[in-house]
Amino acid sequence: MGQGFFGFKKSTVCLAVAAVLASGNAAAEEFATLEEAVTSGKASLDLRYRFEHVDQSGVSKKAKASTLRTRLNYATGTYEGVGAFLEMDNVSVVGSLQYNDATALPGAKTEYPVVSDPTGTEVNQAYLSYQGLTATTIKYGRQRVIFDNARFIGNVGWRQNEQTYDAVTLANTSLPDTSIVYGYVANVNRIFGEESTKGDVKTHAQLLNLSYKGLTAGTLTVYGYLLDLVNTPTSSSKTLGARFSGGADVGMDTKALYTLEYAKQSDYKGGATAIDAKYLSAEVGAATQGVTAKLGRESLGGDGVYGFSTPLATLHAFNGWADMFLSTPANGLIDTYLNVSGAVSGVKLVAVYHDFKADSGGAKYGTETDLMAMKKFGKYSLMAKYASYSADTFATDTKKFWLMGQASF
Repeated sequence: MGQGFFGFKKSTVCLAVAAVLASGNAAAEEFATLEEAVTSGKASLDLRYRFEHVDQSGVSKKAKASTLRTRLNYATGTYEGVGAFLEMDNVSVVGSLQYNDATALPGAKTEYPVVSDPTGTEVNQAYLSYQGLTATTIKYGRQRVIFDNARFIGNVGWRQNEQTYDAVTLANTSLPDTSIVYGYVANVNRIFGEESTKGDVKTHAQLLNLSYKGLTAGTLTVYGYLLDLVNTPTSSSKTLGARFSGGADVGMDTKALYTLEYAKQSDYKGGATAIDAKYLSAEVGAATQGVTAKLGRESLGGDGVYGFSTPLATLHAFNGWADMFLSTPANGLIDTYLNVSGAVSGVKLVAVYHDFKADSGGAKYGTETDLMAMKKFGKYSLMAKYASYSADTFATDTKKFWLMGQASF
């Protein structure tokens, strides 16, 4: 299984069970004895079935990926501020394997389009946490890490095998309206699985994210992500940036929405000197009577040699659901989009239109239309989703369709 967190074997890391659940979950209950903390914990089961159909020009067959993710976890209570959390995932094919799982392992069905959902059983999370300090949580071990909208640091939650981090993280909220999160990452467990050569990213990465919510107009965030990539040292980079996002009531039950973000990327440690690019995102919109519309423009700079890179991002959420821009082209990418969402009879509806072109040279890459409908029924949810990418000078015409059902217990 190779070396894992801080040089320990991954099997050793797996024994480091942990306690405060991933982002957004409440603190675990404090108990008087260690035995009570362990035996009074909470187990959870999550089942997610998905059918993904891909029709891509230039690939001889159509992908039909029928997969089931089974996720089982256990969170202890806390004792003297210390708790534990362990989460296991299994991804299995339902029926026959009719897709290229992108692992590059022998036997991969390359006659099919890529669907990055390899099968296997893995430890998704396994960490210890400590909450004995004022307004501070420390986690050690394999964990989910998401900053802001996951544009730079995320968990790739759409894929059946989630991206997690072997890391130490510290989150502090002792200052009014302020959140400070620092993380040191030794290994990134990617979506391709441990058996794939693309499965792990060895790093000496340092992540810092500071957010202030005390402004009436919105939230201001500044960040620095220093990625020392051991496997590919010439790709090591430093990204420094700031983000402001918020909204304001403008009357008639309407709220104006706005986001502005800027980042500068340069070489770090052994990174190539060609690493030099800028990121700029601007979005405006309005929410009224249950309908939200947003118009945005995202620019990932490129000069023909290097394009702004986001190797640890949740990429599926950006630049179209067809996933044609998982790597930024050398000439960069400008994505101009319109997103409209709302609900009808409890069914969430989303429609997005993208127009893609190069940052350098202005070449037209293509356009994409994305549609989604989702309905929740208590512990259950159903989703139908569609993406159609029409190529101009980049990649090939691609259509994707998903049906997904999820149950949590």
